[in-house]
Amino acid sequence: MDRHPASQLNALLASGRIVRAPGAYDSLSARLVQQAGFEAVYMTGFGATASRLGQPDIGLLTQTEMCGHARDMVRATALPVIADADTGYGGPSNIERTVHEYIQAGVAAIHLEDQVAPKRCGQMAGIRLIDAAENARRLRCALAARGSDPLLIIGRTDALPAVGMAEALGRARRYQDAGVNLVFVDGIKTIAEVEAVARGLPGPKIVSIVDGNETTALSAADLEAMGFAVVLYAVTALFSAALAVQQALASLQATGTPREVPAISYAEFGRVVGLPDHQSLDERFGA
Repeated sequence: MDRHPASQLNALLASGRIVRAPGAYDSLSARLVQQAGFEAVYMTGFGATASRLGQPDIGLLTQTEMCGHARDMVRATALPVIADADTGYGGPSNIERTVHEYIQAGVAAIHLEDQVAPKRCGQMAGIRLIDAAENARRLRCALAARGSDPLLIIGRTDALPAVGMAEALGRARRYQDAGVNLVFVDGIKTIAEVEAVARGLPGPKIVSIVDGNETTALSAADLEAMGFAVVLYAVTALFSAALAVQQALASLQATGTPREVPAISYAEFGRVVGLPDHQSLDERFGA
């Protein structure tokens, strides 16, 4: 069996079942995604920026930082990793290097977006777009850089919040014509927008369900029936973890003890991070 992460993801896509990829903000959360039984993990740039810098997703992380984050996440999980590659970090030579670096990191897929650098999160206001024809050339550059490697290239457009649905669908179709494996209309906030993308965009496509908007009423089965190949839950783990830490620290501050803080045990956390495997190695080969 071909164990290349991209081949694993391709096999999942070929099954016709929607691939559920919760966002992981670090290697620990990637392990938790796998242990929860999902098919893939999404390396969200939003989460990466928050966990590494404690800053918003406004293009602050460099290509080197993002690729290093991806490499660590790939090491931590057996799931195929779908990674945010922002705008490709520059011109054609930068895009070529970005593709090669992500291939070496071992990810299954990357998405490249059509924003002007420095980019920002697709849910934010103030997005600026590059010319669609220029971005199609950039995507063809990424495809050429991939060569014979099975890495999947995803064409992402952020046109929806910036200029509307018609332009977003037009750009996505243009990126399909450029040869990308999947397309991704980001910035969706309503069920009507999900339905419009499903109706107006044939072929393999991705949808992102963001906590706090009405699209959370749609189940993975609903999205599969609409024709989506992949669903990303980019910020669910990040936002829930942030709330849990806030509440734990507030309790600790108020009571002066962690006694009332809900938490897993030391032993259970050891199992989460794979301590028994290392103990077994030490028993077999240690002094």
